[in-house]
Amino acid sequence: MTDTDPNPRVRDLDIVVYGATGFVGALVARYLDQSAPEGTRIALAGRNEKKLAAVRDGLGERGRTWPLLVADADDRTAIEKIAGAAHVVITTVGPYAKYGRTLVAACAQAGTDYVDLCGEVLFIRESIDANHGLASSTGARIVHACGFDSIPSDVNVHALHEKIRADGAGELTDTISVLTSMKGGISGGTIDSVRRQIDTVKKDRAARRLVLDPYSLSPDREAEPDLGRQNDLVLAPARTADPSLRGTLAPFAMAPFNTRVVRRSSALRGHAYGSGFRYREAMSAGRSPLSPLMALGVAGALAGVLAGLTLPPTRYVLDKVLPDPGAGPSERTRDKGHFTMDTFTTTTTGARYAARFKAQGDPGYKATAVMLGESALALVLDRAALPDVDGGVLTPVTAIGDALVNRLRAAGMTIAALAR
Repeated sequence: MTDTDPNPRVRDLDIVVYGATGFVGALVARYLDQSAPEGTRIALAGRNEKKLAAVRDGLGERGRTWPLLVADADDRTAIEKIAGAAHVVITTVGPYAKYGRTLVAACAQAGTDYVDLCGEVLFIRESIDANHGLASSTGARIVHACGFDSIPSDVNVHALHEKIRADGAGELTDTISVLTSMKGGISGGTIDSVRRQIDTVKKDRAARRLVLDPYSLSPDREAEPDLGRQNDLVLAPARTADPSLRGTLAPFAMAPFNTRVVRRSSALRGHAYGSGFRYREAMSAGRSPLSPLMALGVAGALAGVLAGLTLPPTRYVLDKVLPDPGAGPSERTRDKGHFTMDTFTTTTTGARYAARFKAQGDPGYKATAVMLGESALALVLDRAALPDVDGGVLTPVTAIGDALVNRLRAAGMTIAALAR
């Protein structure tokens, strides 16, 4: 591993899980305890040693030997020590705009790979501006959005691109990902990130423009193709996405973030998906005759929650009923969860292709713990199979690529692309 490490310094640890006392952090620790190969050197980190010890005590025999590292998110010295000790740092400590700056900067400086669950456009834009050049020079792969936000979206489009390229079928044009089935809840951490982003855009007009820009995460905004308005929130008959679909498409709450990650992947790859690549996301409201009403209900509920979080009186009420950060469903509920995302495209030759990403487990918890854990393991153990990049603030497919796809398949997830 050290022979291909872009930073040849000897590291005491392979992976540090920062935020291991949080709900998702503990799930990631448990997953690594069960799935990391023997000999992988892992530590748990957070700000409370007693709580870290309690998480460690709940792991298997191997996990109970892992060292504990204590560091507050704002303690630069302690955070830099963690970054310098590991090959990869996993962090589940959000909202990242509040707690993430010091750690991502320390990893970029130390040449340490970094993965997180961030779904915050404004924070990632800040991270790109502050750390991309430095991380490129040190070889650090800074990889945001390594959970349900946004691996399924990013990987499905990557799988389509690779299949279409292998078939010599041209480039991608109109492309849409549809969440065709899902059982699971929304995490409290995601809700808290939305709250904070709303607070920011209310006060900052430039931030509001950035959030609304479909290319807000682009490495070069001026180089992006002018494809007209790209609506993030879809409300339309399902057949508009693909003739095989029935029912109605409803807005997907994560679309405004996922679409920007996918567009950044395309740009970082030299707009490899195509100069006419247009990308949207939606969710299925079912196939029944009532699906148009259900789709309208989803749209209304989403608009209501966003408006409610904007206005102080209704925000107070919503804060009482929405999940809190650090909370999550029972193990039984997590195990019963699942999701399927289907992505459809038409190429410049007129060919139709589709990709599917399917996983068992609650999307925001169990499945996310697998995706985040395997992202880190790929960065540590699969160096020779990683995309040939210098480093920088990247996306899952531009930083990890097929090494991640192969690991997720081995972990039981379905990822496939085919001509239709």
